[in-house]
Amino acid sequence: MKKLLVLVIVIGIAILMTQTVPDKKAHKAAMMKAVKEYVDEEAEERGFADNGITRFGKNMVNKAIEGTLGSMLKVKNYYLFNTTHVRVKDKDQLLSVGLLGQVITFNKDMLRETIENAAVAKKEAKAEKKRSKAEAKAEKKRKKEAAKAEKKRLKEEKKRLKAEKKAREKQLKEKKKESQ
Repeated sequence: MKKLLVLVIVIGIAILMTQTVPDKKAHKAAMMKAVKEYVDEEAEERGFADNGITRFGKNMVNKAIEGTLGSMLKVKNYYLFNTTHVRVKDKDQLLSVGLLGQVITFNKDMLRETIENAAVAKKEAKAEKKRSKAEAKAEKKRKKEAAKAEKKRLKEEKKRLKAEKKAREKQLKEKKKESQ
């Protein structure tokens, strides 16, 4: 009887846990709350006064981080709980765990490192895109110059062939004159 009661309780808890796993929005909201706290603490530590400009700057930072993290967050569902990861430099970093309708975020040092790594990764991606664009532009310019050189070569070839044709016609006319 006790075993049956324990089994029923365990199954009941498992069902409760599966029904209360937070979704990605809840994870993102918890992460943004932690980010806001982190940004506020950083501003306070660096001695920024709480004025309109500082609030504007904080909002800009929060929006930038939200945009970066929002697109990078991956939620892994394990039915009884879920975790949020962000992929930075080919590594998955665990950011939060969702359980019983709650999202637990990890310490601020880890958040700071993740934000910094995400910013670095975004900069690297932007630099790579810029480099690729520059390479494509250089390749296009090289092809254009090659096409221009080929066009010039063909024009000179046409000019040479025209001159040869004129010379042959002139020779034919001279031979005709001589034979008459």
